[in-house]
Amino acid sequence: MTILIALIVFGAIVLVHEFGHYIVAKKSGVKVEEFAIGMGPKLISKQYGETLYSIRLLPMGGFCKMLGEDSASEDKRSFTNKSVGTRIAVIFAGSFMNLVLAFSIIAWLVGSNGYITTIIDHVLPDTPAANSGFQPGDKIISLDGQKIHIRQEISLILSQTRDNPIEIVASRNGEKITKVITPVIDENTNQGFLGISFEAKDQGEASLFEILGQSFWQVIFLVKQVIIGFIQIVTGQVSRDQIAGPVGVIQIIGESYESGLKTSFYIAIQNVLYFAAIISANLGVMNLLPVPALDGGRLVFLIIEALRGKPIAVEKEGIIHFIGFALLMVLMVFVLYNDVIRIIAH
Repeated sequence: MTILIALIVFGAIVLVHEFGHYIVAKKSGVKVEEFAIGMGPKLISKQYGETLYSIRLLPMGGFCKMLGEDSASEDKRSFTNKSVGTRIAVIFAGSFMNLVLAFSIIAWLVGSNGYITTIIDHVLPDTPAANSGFQPGDKIISLDGQKIHIRQEISLILSQTRDNPIEIVASRNGEKITKVITPVIDENTNQGFLGISFEAKDQGEASLFEILGQSFWQVIFLVKQVIIGFIQIVTGQVSRDQIAGPVGVIQIIGESYESGLKTSFYIAIQNVLYFAAIISANLGVMNLLPVPALDGGRLVFLIIEALRGKPIAVEKEGIIHFIGFALLMVLMVFVLYNDVIRIIAH
């Protein structure tokens, strides 16, 4: 069941990504030769009109093969014969749809469950917040010089600053108040503790505008975390044990599903959907990295073409993307090996 649920999640996320490329290509007059979910040998395929739709053996990835994408073509419906703006739109559409999917899932979860605001609900006595004069009703608008939109940002900053002095800007009755406060270390969470709790907006209490706003900033928060995580991996700040590939993600999805089942099937599905939103946001951002074979690598070539006024030879670009794809496959093997070793070790 865990594997099945994970495959459904991966399949749906890839489907949405490739559909973004597909629909913009179709609307732009680009001929789509094949729309595939999965990689490797075909399991099921069906020709509808000019496009072959297929499901392939390996349930990771997928592609939208367009005429002239990797080779020169004189056909007016070839990808290479479209304007730079059109090609950028086609390439960018995949990642955009992943972010739309993440936003849609989170908006549904927020609307169904409510959310925690950044407005103080209660201040514990004899804590840093109480000693600094914070009161119920104060709204945190800035922490450590960073603007605050959602509760998760407060937790993240406190986990980083720990027990170092931190500047807090809050709004009280329309006026800004600024305090410098020194958190204490919470023994349970091992992060900075202020001694405050925040108001919750339960299901039905928030307006549509508030739900959409909260969801938007949660997606932005996820995007920032992906970028920060990637930088930490590249700079060696993250160990191998903290990196999860497809197998590791399947395990995480399974654990979240089983944990939710202890309460109800509905909670289990919500847990899985939240992880789907995280994975979709990850895929959307990571695909835009300027790496050959990824969408971001293709966008780099298109931007260069726009700046120099003429394209790089399709064959040369194809070779670069092929090399990038080969290196990504090597990286995938390493990540899979790392996942398996970690699971065995634990």
